[in-house]
Amino acid sequence: MIDKKFEGTSSYIATNDLMMAVNAAVTLERPILIKGEPGTGKTQLALEVASALKRPLFEWHIKSTTKAQQGLYDYDAVARLRDSQLGDDKVHDIANYIVRGKIWEAFAANEQPVLLIDEIDKADIEFPNDLLQELDRMEFYVYETKELVRAKQRPIVVITSNNEKELPDAFLRRCFFHYIKFPDQETMTKIVNVHFPGLKKNLLKEALEAFYKVRDVRGLKKKPSTSELLDWIKLLVAEDIPPEALRAEDSREAIPPLYGALLKNEQDVHLFEQLVFLDRRTNTQ
Repeated sequence: MIDKKFEGTSSYIATNDLMMAVNAAVTLERPILIKGEPGTGKTQLALEVASALKRPLFEWHIKSTTKAQQGLYDYDAVARLRDSQLGDDKVHDIANYIVRGKIWEAFAANEQPVLLIDEIDKADIEFPNDLLQELDRMEFYVYETKELVRAKQRPIVVITSNNEKELPDAFLRRCFFHYIKFPDQETMTKIVNVHFPGLKKNLLKEALEAFYKVRDVRGLKKKPSTSELLDWIKLLVAEDIPPEALRAEDSREAIPPLYGALLKNEQDVHLFEQLVFLDRRTNTQ
């Protein structure tokens, strides 16, 4: 357990409940499972925790083909066969062909590390359960070398999920859970100010109002996220778009300028155009 608590960083605005969740997970020595909309800073959280607490960071980004065993180690039998054919002496020591995974690297760290297991729900449904024992006991066995690997320091484990699959109950019981709510306008203002400290207040105000207006449209296939808002503001600044252009009264200009940073498919663009046009038409009658 560490004595220093996570309180966010100068580049990452963490709400009080998120800071409490991280510190609670550290106190309980349990993985923290983070869910939330894409773009709400789930992955970035692990990086910021490591930075704030000055801990080494190990990142394991999960894909649909990832197996739990790969987080522990891989046995490179192909390389051993090749070396055998070439008459390489190192072929006699099987340890030369054991490739450490991210969990092993974290277990081997002399200082308590932060271990990120990113987007765990991308993998097979059995993937989380396959890691239960290792994350519980903080040890695993390497059968090829008959070696028991124990964690030198219990890692701070941050696990993210986009809710693409239901996670097993046995796995959930062993985690401390936190859902990152989408930032309200006040929190979002702080986030934007971190990334654009010199942004004019009137441009920020109009940009946020336009952004939340887009997010509030019912039926969007993909609501714009925090990261997309930041991209949009960067474009507004680069193109020197005036604040008044973000609140045009002409229904033909219902879509915000440079909307491609916010709306990511033609159905959402068409839906937004229709709804805003109908709204303005109703208001003028």
